[in-house]
Amino acid sequence: MARYEHLPIWRDATRLLILIEEAVRRFPRYHKYALGTDLRRQAQTICRLIVRANNAGQGREALLERLVLAVEDIKLFIQLGKEVRAFASFQEFQQAAELAVALGRQSGGWRRQARTGSIRQTPSAVCLLSALCGRFRAVARRPRTTPGLAGRHRGVPA
Repeated sequence: MARYEHLPIWRDATRLLILIEEAVRRFPRYHKYALGTDLRRQAQTICRLIVRANNAGQGREALLERLVLAVEDIKLFIQLGKEVRAFASFQEFQQAAELAVALGRQSGGWRRQARTGSIRQTPSAVCLLSALCGRFRAVARRPRTTPGLAGRHRGVPA
């Protein structure tokens, strides 16, 4: 059985599960047993799918597809919880939403990586940032000219 505790997606999924467990405890009774149960089950499903996808051999792509869909579902439930004011505070909702978005990015990236079969080589963030800064400096050094206004002075009517 492959180890999964080191995976960033696992860390975020367990943080989301714990956050949801604590948040559902404070839900009003009306939402605790319907929406709260859905949220808890979905968070547990996400954790389960991460472990299964990490351990899978050939069925990994299908499990990752299910994981991406499960993350989208939990985003929907979190948004619904905000709309019906089930969360005790906006901060609680915000933390859950941010973790769900992070899980969405990570699961989508994992799915893309599994489809291509290899990790795409990308330049490091430092190289990319320096390249972008160099490009912006070159643009900033160019003189600003407005077509059709060459030789005219400001404030002088045409």
